[in-house]
Amino acid sequence: MKFGVIFEGQLAFPTRANERQLMLDCLDQAILADEMGFDRVWAVEHHALKWYAHMSAPEIFLSFVAARTSRIRVGHGVVCVPFNYNHPVRVAERIATLDILSGGRVDLGVGRGATVQELSTFGIDIDETLDQMVEAIRMIPGCWGDEDFTYNGELLNVPGRPIIPKPVQDPHPPLYMACSREETLVLAANLGIGALAMGWGGPEDIKVKRKIYDDAIAARDESGIVGKVPTNHLAGLSPACVLDDRDKARAIGVRGQRFFQDSINHWYTGGPPPEADIENDDNLAVLKEHGEQVLAYIAEHAANMPGQDLVKGGVSRTAAGGYDPSQCYGNVNDAIEHIELMAEAGADEIMMCFQMGTVPHDVCMESITNVGKYVIPHFQK
Repeated sequence: MKFGVIFEGQLAFPTRANERQLMLDCLDQAILADEMGFDRVWAVEHHALKWYAHMSAPEIFLSFVAARTSRIRVGHGVVCVPFNYNHPVRVAERIATLDILSGGRVDLGVGRGATVQELSTFGIDIDETLDQMVEAIRMIPGCWGDEDFTYNGELLNVPGRPIIPKPVQDPHPPLYMACSREETLVLAANLGIGALAMGWGGPEDIKVKRKIYDDAIAARDESGIVGKVPTNHLAGLSPACVLDDRDKARAIGVRGQRFFQDSINHWYTGGPPPEADIENDDNLAVLKEHGEQVLAYIAEHAANMPGQDLVKGGVSRTAAGGYDPSQCYGNVNDAIEHIELMAEAGADEIMMCFQMGTVPHDVCMESITNVGKYVIPHFQK
């Protein structure tokens, strides 16, 4: 079992001063994760999503993490690779440079970038994002491997250019893809790249996704693999708050989850902005109520929401799993129990999300410390 920590850069009260502090806090948390034995730091890429994700330049953040750490891997989870976000040659150049400077510690995940808010910021047509993502991930390993890279594709052409520098990992940094739907799990398997299983559906969801991914690996045509070697790895996502005080951890974790889910629902479904100043109400009840409101909204407006993962009458997996409070909240024994269930379901890695918008920095630091001191050693045994 591998342990990662993933950063969205969430901010409950966005001001310039708070945003500056947020970035420094995330850096401190990443440095502590290195010291406590975590395997990987993942950073998302989102744009113009106030509250939900202020991590719009992950390449800069991960460069600072690499410079301030010695062993932990630094992962893009993910780079948005539709061309108006990031040209694939530029992605290859940046990743190779960071791979050199980090001593070969980089992992590259790719994704489409999902919200209308983000796509419209860069003038991207959602119907073109899948084809552009696939073309990009086919190109990037060639940029790293060929001395003079030539590409004549459906969407892009590169007329024989030396793409420099080259990464130090041999044959190249591992490749991953953000996966929340059956189709993307199958696509990742067919391309020979790892699956970052997004969503908070817990062990049952991971079990389903693991089977889809493994079945596709077993059936794939090996000639379709995009890299030199396949990365058959499935990482599951889990919000986490792990404190000595179990009740306090669950209260803070669920409150953070409410903020996280309200934020993503605001940008993905057009719901109200997140509320950050409610501290004393029944968090579990409100979380469930908010979730039911979101499901009702999605069911009513599904026809006008292109690109959403709509299942079972217009309900998205992202929303349906988002308000389930059965997450990695509690003391270290609770955390071990939850992660054991995730491992039994088939997760090769847990991407732990400590940094949710209403969770204080000191709580994140205590959680990372507890996982490093007690939970990771349990699984290393």
